[in-house]
Amino acid sequence: MAIGWLTVLQTVPWTDVIRNAPKLAEGAKKLWNNVAGKPPAPGAAAQTPAVSRAAQSLAGVATRVTQLEAAAADLHAEMLASSELIKALADQNAQLIQRIESNRRLALWLGAATVLALVVAFVALWAGTR
Repeated sequence: MAIGWLTVLQTVPWTDVIRNAPKLAEGAKKLWNNVAGKPPAPGAAAQTPAVSRAAQSLAGVATRVTQLEAAAADLHAEMLASSELIKALADQNAQLIQRIESNRRLALWLGAATVLALVVAFVALWAGTR
């Protein structure tokens, strides 16, 4: 199971992910600002079926308009929640990428320090046997 995850992680182009993380976060912020700034659509003009206006009662039309306005408001609220979630996920992704990059740098430093310590230990061991 761990080998499968390792394979998946190795196939991810991490340099592209790290390079594009700020663009993703900026795009999510723009989406959030765009969606959050728009007021809900005030009863968008729905296309009515091809029925004569005389056949529809005024009360039926008013009820239908009220229902459509409520549906539009619900959709707008759902769109706001979705865009807020996308923004939060993009921010978390940017933070995760930053942490991964710092962990990668730390691993490189620790690897170099380990190699240096091994070289010093072998030199000391070699010098001690002479």
